Amino acid sequence: MAKWYGEIGYSKTVETKPGYWEEKIYARNYYGDAMNNYYRRQSSGESINRNIKYDVTLSILADPRLIENCSNIIYAEYMGTKWQVDKIDASQYPRLLLTIGEVYTEDEQT
Repeated sequence: MAKWYGEIGYSKTVETKPGYWEEKIYARNYYGDAMNNYYRRQSSGESINRNIKYDVTLSILADPRLIENCSNIIYAEYMGTKWQVDKIDASQYPRLLLTIGEVYTEDEQT
């Protein structure tokens, strides 16, 4: 199990003007452990370049802010790159287990 330190981003819907709502991304740095570190290449029929998908689980000691927003987590930084969070396991409170997948791009906000 390797030690991990990186940024976790989550989105919230905020009212920017009366009646106007938009998604805002908040990010904060956390410590944890990286487990199950391996990757695989994926290819789709329409893609020439293959996509890399990581299967890494990050075990993070979460603060109350992250616990409150765990359903809104969208990315975690790993090895200098932002990765989409595919799965969140909150069953080991106060730890969160985040499984990351494909590379996250800012255009893919949910």
